[in-house]
Amino acid sequence: MYWLILVISGLFEAVWATALGMSSGLSKLVPSIIFFAALVVSMGGLAYAMKEIPTGTAYAVWVGIGASVTVIYAIATGQEAFSVLKMLFIVGLIGCVIGLKAVSE
Repeated sequence: MYWLILVISGLFEAVWATALGMSSGLSKLVPSIIFFAALVVSMGGLAYAMKEIPTGTAYAVWVGIGASVTVIYAIATGQEAFSVLKMLFIVGLIGCVIGLKAVSE
Protein backbone atom coordinates (compact mmCIF):
# COMPACT_ATOMS: atom_id res chain seq x y z
CA MET A 1 0.00 0.00 0.00
CA TYR A 2 2.80 2.42 0.92
CA TRP A 3 4.60 1.76 -2.35
CA LEU A 4 1.45 2.37 -4.37
CA ILE A 5 0.91 5.69 -2.58
CA LEU A 6 4.55 6.60 -3.28
CA VAL A 7 4.19 5.86 -6.99
CA ILE A 8 0.98 7.91 -7.20
CA SER A 9 2.59 10.80 -5.34
CA GLY A 10 5.54 10.60 -7.76
CA LEU A 11 3.11 10.95 -10.66
CA PHE A 12 1.59 13.99 -8.97
CA GLU A 13 5.10 15.42 -8.68
CA ALA A 14 5.24 15.36 -12.48
CA VAL A 15 1.86 17.13 -12.58
CA TRP A 16 2.95 19.95 -10.27
CA ALA A 17 6.31 20.35 -12.00
CA THR A 18 4.64 20.63 -15.40
CA ALA A 19 1.96 22.99 -14.08
CA LEU A 20 4.62 25.16 -12.45
CA GLY A 21 6.38 25.47 -15.80
CA MET A 22 3.10 26.42 -17.47
CA SER A 23 2.19 28.97 -14.81
CA SER A 24 4.74 31.57 -15.92
CA GLY A 25 6.02 32.17 -12.42
CA LEU A 26 2.61 31.53 -10.83
CA SER A 27 1.10 34.39 -12.86
CA LYS A 28 -1.45 32.24 -14.73
CA LEU A 29 -4.41 31.22 -12.59
CA VAL A 30 -5.37 27.74 -13.82
CA PRO A 31 -1.85 26.26 -13.98
CA SER A 32 -1.13 27.84 -10.57
CA ILE A 33 -4.19 26.19 -9.03
CA ILE A 34 -3.21 22.84 -10.57
CA PHE A 35 0.33 23.33 -9.25
CA PHE A 36 -0.78 23.92 -5.66
CA ALA A 37 -3.36 21.11 -5.67
CA ALA A 38 -0.92 18.58 -7.13
CA LEU A 39 1.80 19.77 -4.75
CA VAL A 40 -0.41 19.06 -1.73
CA VAL A 41 -1.36 15.60 -3.01
CA SER A 42 2.23 14.77 -3.94
CA MET A 43 3.78 15.90 -0.68
CA GLY A 44 1.00 14.30 1.36
CA GLY A 45 1.53 10.98 -0.41
CA LEU A 46 5.29 11.19 0.08
CA ALA A 47 4.84 11.93 3.78
CA TYR A 48 2.41 9.02 4.17
CA ALA A 49 4.72 6.60 2.31
CA MET A 50 7.62 7.62 4.55
CA LYS A 51 5.82 6.05 7.50
CA GLU A 52 7.02 2.67 6.24
CA ILE A 53 9.59 3.35 3.52
CA PRO A 54 12.98 4.75 4.55
CA THR A 55 13.38 8.45 3.81
CA GLY A 56 16.27 8.15 1.35
CA THR A 57 14.61 5.39 -0.64
CA ALA A 58 11.19 7.06 -0.66
CA TYR A 59 12.61 10.40 -1.74
CA ALA A 60 14.78 8.89 -4.49
CA VAL A 61 11.88 6.88 -5.89
CA TRP A 62 9.52 9.90 -5.69
CA VAL A 63 11.98 12.17 -7.49
CA GLY A 64 12.86 9.50 -10.05
CA ILE A 65 9.25 8.89 -10.98
CA GLY A 66 8.47 12.60 -11.09
CA ALA A 67 11.51 13.51 -13.16
CA SER A 68 11.03 10.64 -15.62
CA VAL A 69 7.36 11.32 -16.22
CA THR A 70 7.97 15.07 -16.51
CA VAL A 71 10.61 14.61 -19.21
CA ILE A 72 8.58 11.98 -21.08
CA TYR A 73 5.52 14.28 -21.04
CA ALA A 74 7.62 17.23 -22.27
CA ILE A 75 9.00 15.14 -25.14
CA ALA A 76 5.54 13.77 -26.03
CA THR A 77 4.04 17.27 -26.19
CA GLY A 78 6.94 18.75 -28.14
CA GLN A 79 8.08 21.05 -25.33
CA GLU A 80 11.42 19.29 -25.22
CA ALA A 81 13.48 17.69 -27.98
CA PHE A 82 13.79 13.92 -28.20
CA SER A 83 17.21 12.30 -28.15
CA VAL A 84 18.32 8.71 -27.86
CA LEU A 85 20.71 9.60 -25.05
CA LYS A 86 17.97 11.37 -23.12
CA MET A 87 15.75 8.31 -23.37
CA LEU A 88 18.65 6.05 -22.39
CA PHE A 89 19.18 8.08 -19.22
CA ILE A 90 15.43 8.05 -18.45
CA VAL A 91 15.44 4.24 -18.80
CA GLY A 92 18.47 4.14 -16.48
CA LEU A 93 16.66 6.31 -13.95
CA ILE A 94 13.61 4.06 -14.07
CA GLY A 95 15.89 1.04 -13.66
CA CYS A 96 17.40 2.63 -10.55
CA VAL A 97 13.93 3.25 -9.11
CA ILE A 98 13.00 -0.38 -9.70
CA GLY A 99 16.31 -1.45 -8.15
CA LEU A 100 15.60 0.58 -5.00
CA LYS A 101 12.23 -1.11 -4.68
CA ALA A 102 13.82 -4.52 -5.21
CA VAL A 103 16.42 -4.11 -2.49
CA SER A 104 14.08 -2.56 0.08
CA GLU A 105 13.31 -4.81 3.02
